[in-house]
Amino acid sequence: MDTTPLPARTEVAIVGAGPAGLALAVTLAASGIDFVVLDRLAEGANTSRAAVVHARTLEVLDELGASEELIARGIQVTRFAVRDGSRRLLTVPFDKLPTAHPYTLMVPQYETESVLLARLRALGGDVHRPHEVTSVVQDEDGVTLTMSTGQTLRAGYAVGTDGMHSTVREASGIGFTGSAYSESFVLADVVMDWVPGPSEVSLTFGTAGLTVVAPLPGGHYRVVATVDDAPDTPDLAFVQQLLDERAPGQAKVTGLAWSSRFRVHHRVADHYRVGRVLLAGDAAHVHSPAGGQGMNTGIQDGHALGRAFATGQLDGYEARRRPVAQRVVAFTDRMTRIATTHSAIARGARNIVLPLLGHTGLPKKLATELAELNYR
Repeated sequence: MDTTPLPARTEVAIVGAGPAGLALAVTLAASGIDFVVLDRLAEGANTSRAAVVHARTLEVLDELGASEELIARGIQVTRFAVRDGSRRLLTVPFDKLPTAHPYTLMVPQYETESVLLARLRALGGDVHRPHEVTSVVQDEDGVTLTMSTGQTLRAGYAVGTDGMHSTVREASGIGFTGSAYSESFVLADVVMDWVPGPSEVSLTFGTAGLTVVAPLPGGHYRVVATVDDAPDTPDLAFVQQLLDERAPGQAKVTGLAWSSRFRVHHRVADHYRVGRVLLAGDAAHVHSPAGGQGMNTGIQDGHALGRAFATGQLDGYEARRRPVAQRVVAFTDRMTRIATTHSAIARGARNIVLPLLGHTGLPKKLATELAELNYR
């Protein structure tokens, strides 16, 4: 917990110390812009949540001086395999991408946050905890943020990086257009014998839904799956049964480190800026975890917004970043719906067409889209 007294005012108040907020803070710190980061939690979360860091995000982290340490903590994976059950339909390769990081880095989100926080502290910044913002009121000259304790902070600008249920977004009156998927998503970090092994990420289609299995450091695997109705905290037996149904004979789960159930929305904020209030990360966009792009897009938001503050080009931030979110949301929504279709005809056509498309330019195009290299 940070015990540094909260200042009376700052130039930029950042509400939320997740990856997007920390990326913004590091960018501002490197540019010499005064800021305060507020977070309602007494300490950062230690669950893994997002686990994929794509190439474009690693390029951004290069600029922030945070990539080397993060890469040392993760596993480099050079391909995604798309399957129907145990049958491989398509391979999406990352090792030929035009980037200094031709791979996907698998690393738990708390490690990404830890590295960004260490970089922030090296630049003289920190996170003020716990401070829950309950009111955000702007006027012509600035923004007043009020905490649950009654403390106030006056800022030139306020940025909401406080997640899907953003207090900052709601206070600003910005709409969050979209809807929720009918299925729930199961997320579990497990120890298991997995036949495809730790050298690839598997996206498995099936009549029961989409299942993603990805390697993590320490011999763990991340399992993400759509389930019509899952328990709040799936146990080892539930995960084993799920994999038996969707990838028969491929998995033997021997340990469960963490699990959760969550609902997924696909939404984009109607605006990224209203006056002196701005949004980034999950406060601005949420979508299916199918491609592992949520945290990546948020980190890139934070960096882009920090550069906009540094260059005095705030008016261009929404025009630059909101179309990216719209494209990511549309792309992951298509992926999720193709993977989870209940139509036997559509599944059959999908399973015939995808192997044929593997001999075209589609795999590289998909890799570029997932890596977000189109958004430089």
